[in-house]
Amino acid sequence: MSVRVSQKFADGERHRRHLQQLELALRWNLSPRTLERWRWLGKGPAYLKLGGRVAYRLEDVEAHETAQRRGGAR
Repeated sequence: MSVRVSQKFADGERHRRHLQQLELALRWNLSPRTLERWRWLGKGPAYLKLGGRVAYRLEDVEAHETAQRRGGAR
């Protein structure tokens, strides 16, 4: 399967408000199938279903990342 990532995401632009499944998988170094399984299990960040496509709001992704933080001073 060929993997295509938008040039804006590859360049690290942060003005985007949503990430596609593949973009989040690349951000977290996960398989897209892992994100699919997490959605099925009710785990992971909140997501939107838009016209059959899945999108993750950047603020939900960042909140999930913060909630997963372990150890160290808070």
